[in-house]
Amino acid sequence: MEFIPQFGNLAFTIAAFIAALSIIVAIHEYGHYIVGRWSGIHAEVFSIGFGPILLSRTDRHGTRWQIAALPFGGYVKFLGDADAASGKDGAAIDALDMAERRRSMHGAPLWARAATVAAGPVFNFIFSILIFAAVLFVSGRPAEAPRVGALTPLPSEMAQLEQGDLILALDGQPVSEFGDVFTIAQDLAPQPSLIYTVARNGREMQVEAAFPLIPLVASVAPQSAAFAAGLLQGDVIRAIDGAPIYAFRQLRDAVAQAEGTPLTLSIWRAGEEIAVTLVPRRTDLPLAEGGFETRWLIGVTGGFSFEPEREAVGPFAAIGYGAEQTLFVVRSSLSGLWHMITGAISSCNLQGPIGIAETSGAAASQGIDNFIWFIAVLSTAVGLLNLFPIPVLDGGHLVFHAYEGVTGKPPSDKAMRVFMTMGLTLLLSLMLFALTNDIFCP
Repeated sequence: MEFIPQFGNLAFTIAAFIAALSIIVAIHEYGHYIVGRWSGIHAEVFSIGFGPILLSRTDRHGTRWQIAALPFGGYVKFLGDADAASGKDGAAIDALDMAERRRSMHGAPLWARAATVAAGPVFNFIFSILIFAAVLFVSGRPAEAPRVGALTPLPSEMAQLEQGDLILALDGQPVSEFGDVFTIAQDLAPQPSLIYTVARNGREMQVEAAFPLIPLVASVAPQSAAFAAGLLQGDVIRAIDGAPIYAFRQLRDAVAQAEGTPLTLSIWRAGEEIAVTLVPRRTDLPLAEGGFETRWLIGVTGGFSFEPEREAVGPFAAIGYGAEQTLFVVRSSLSGLWHMITGAISSCNLQGPIGIAETSGAAASQGIDNFIWFIAVLSTAVGLLNLFPIPVLDGGHLVFHAYEGVTGKPPSDKAMRVFMTMGLTLLLSLMLFALTNDIFCP
């Protein structure tokens, strides 16, 4: 494992991690705060971080907003809470009159307490949906018409189409929508160039241009072999171990056949030719239909020698996409956890704080769009984790509220202390296990 990321210095990694975590924690805790306030529950403290207070102010509602010195979490302390985990301060509650007791977390009606607890994870999910939706809304989606949009920067000897060209045929096979370009290219033998029939400036013509599915690095996965070797978005892989390649699938096949042995890649990067040696890694990949498959990967995705035109997406369609993407992260996370428990995939897939920090820094180093996307994914994961039925977490509190709803009374204070101790022990054990993965997993 790259214990300290190789993309830059440690300070950048820590800063990216703190920024991502602080945003997600703020959203989560604000969900608790605002729904609690709407439900008539008074928040005494809203804190980002723990420990000594660096900055604070008290608002007109009597809530102290603060930033603390240890920025690895946060909490909302409601009236009557003994601590940041919403433990009950019995003496303080007994000293309250009936009106004030209604404003405490433990004296409020069951519906108000349950809504306040659930609001944290729900706000995380809403935040993720809005980010995914905003990305699609701003960037648009590929248009169905097979028209060339932005051109990919390529070596000068690789001929290209022109922006605005409407592709009518590829290697003599008719093209009616952009997906046909991908389908036809998948069936063609990789070669330096192909004949395109295009409509350009009102005329139909045949032009020679680069293979559509070139070995382009469209994105680099954090904590991957490609990232460790320094591959960058926009790199064009020209050869593997000295053998020229013209299609991304040749790279994919070579990585699979190498089975973990080193590969030397010849790369074109912004006019320069460089050589990079890397070692493919066995990786567990989530499948769209559920489950996982294990493959040898270097951690890059491919792209086209040109981009399709993009069309605007309405806000409702974008939000639908955001919900689908958030649901995919939830399903993949639950599937991954189940497959780790059953031993179907490696438990090394569970990351701890060091792994998440590395991924934060890696995403930030690849641009603000990648970093924002990572924050959305992490927000979904945090919301899901907090719904697990573990005492101390929001899910554990919701289980206690469900018990109260069925029996008509909450668990006793003694039982709650035992459950909280058990939950905290389990949570710390999981964190220690994940941290061990960060240190010892390859």
